[in-house]
Order: sequence, then structure tokens, then C-alpha cells
Amino acid sequence: MAAKRSEVECWLTDMDGVLVHENSPVPGAAELLQQWRDQGKPFLVLTNNSIFTPRDLSARLRSSGLDVPEESIWTSALATAAFLKDQMPGGSAFVIGEAGILTALHEAGFIMTETNPDYVVVGETRNYSFEAITKAIRLIGNGSRFIVTNPDATGPSTEGPLPATGAIAALITKATGKHPYVVGKPNPMMFRSAMNRIGAHSENTGMIGDRMDTDVVAGIEAGLHTVLVLTGISDQSEIQKYPFRPNEILNSVADLVSHEPVESEL
Repeated sequence: MAAKRSEVECWLTDMDGVLVHENSPVPGAAELLQQWRDQGKPFLVLTNNSIFTPRDLSARLRSSGLDVPEESIWTSALATAAFLKDQMPGGSAFVIGEAGILTALHEAGFIMTETNPDYVVVGETRNYSFEAITKAIRLIGNGSRFIVTNPDATGPSTEGPLPATGAIAALITKATGKHPYVVGKPNPMMFRSAMNRIGAHSENTGMIGDRMDTDVVAGIEAGLHTVLVLTGISDQSEIQKYPFRPNEILNSVADLVSHEPVESEL
């Protein structure tokens, strides 16, 4: 059973739309991070984006005015690498992706190969190549297992939406008839692997997100105390579309900053 907010001892929080919005910090984000540090509460900042390494993301957050060390960042790339290491230690993979997933798999002991890999792993990239997608389709057709870091069909940019991992995965599925195993949100495994990283338990862990279809549903399925903030994707009309509810709906993370815990359960 998910804890009440006053019982939460560890926090997981989404990054974009919760702590930052288009590289600007959300008001209250820096204060909340400091509050967790002052209270000695373990926390991880989560992102479904698998392009960047935790070091990259830590630097990006620092430039936005938020102090988050790289060991406090958990990406879908790290979750994917942890899952594959558990499934097949010392395995091999053909990867479509960038530094985030490549570094994570290398550090998990995986070998990158184009010859009969155990897995084809598709992650986020801004440089999808027809040649690489063709290779992935042929390898999966020959028996390599199909893994995707996250299901997001599009990603944001200043010019408008960009095709993302889920869109490329759909293309490969159409060509092969094989559906991937998706590690990132809304798979609750993303949260379970994050909790393992900081030694947390679902009974006393909270999750803050801005999306009903990924953050909240995965948090509920993982048994966490779920907090939806309205600084990102979801608004009240979006919330009404779903048959489930978070434990709390707040305007922003600023509502979590306090000197004394204040209960506002739904």
C-alpha cells in the first residue's frame, strides 16, 4: 500500500515538466531538492530519455540552477542496462542510440556487435539511419531479442515534435512482426530498478510526475505514493480521461516544499 506523504522516506521524481521546463527550473524545484538533502531523504531524478549519460544530465540541470549529482540520476538507459545485465550477464547487443545507452551497456559488461547479438536495443537518437534500422530488422528476424529503452512516440523540440524511440520501434515491429520489451516508463520496472539503486521500498517511496500515462500509472503499479504536478503535460481535463487517480494532484513541486509536512490527500 502506498504511503501517505508524511510516511514517504525516499523520493523518485521525473525531470522534464516537474523540475525543469525547457531548461528553466520550475519554481520550488531547487528548494525541494535542498529540503530532501537537509532531511537526509534518498532521491533519484528519473528520465525516459536515453540519449544522455547521468553526467550530461547533471551538467544540464546545473546550468538550469539545479544541483543534482550524477549518482542521483536514473535514466531509461541505465534501467535497460541493469535489466539486460540481470537477464544475460556478459551478453552482446546491437544498439541504435547515443552515449546514454551505449555507455550504460558498456559499463554493464555488454559487448557491442553486429554479428548475431543477443539483443537489438533501440534507444533515443537524433541520428536514426536507414542502414542501422535495416540491420536491426534483419538481426531481429534472425533471432536477436528486441529491447526498447522507452515507448515515447515523439519528443519535444523548439520547432515542434520529433519522432522518438516508440516511432522507430513501431517501424521495426511492422517490418518484423516482433514486439519489443520496453523497459522505461510506464513499465514499473523502471521504478523498481531505481528503488534498488537507492535501497528504497515501495511502502515508503513517493513518485512525482507530470504524465498520467507514464509516471502515475507506473507509480501505482509499483505500489508508490503518487504525486501528479500540473507544470508539464497533464491538466485537469487530461486527468479525467483515465480510470485511475494519483494520491495527490498539486500545482507544482513548490507545494511539496514545507517546514512541516502538510497532508493534502485526495
